[in-house]
Amino acid sequence: MSNIDPFEYGKLTAQVSALQDKVDSMETDIKLLLELANKSKGGFFAGMAIASAIGGFITFIVNHWIGK
Repeated sequence: MSNIDPFEYGKLTAQVSALQDKVDSMETDIKLLLELANKSKGGFFAGMAIASAIGGFITFIVNHWIGK
């Protein structure tokens, strides 16, 4: 004979199902966070490139015209 309580088994089955749904939701959230982090990293490097170009141009102007 089996010592498995049908009520407890049903409860465990429901808990496993709920946990699987939570894990699926967390996987989706993690993928969205990773995508957002990658986008912001690209934006940061683009901003640094623009700032470097502007700084280089200003340095060139100052050294070329004012430095004489």
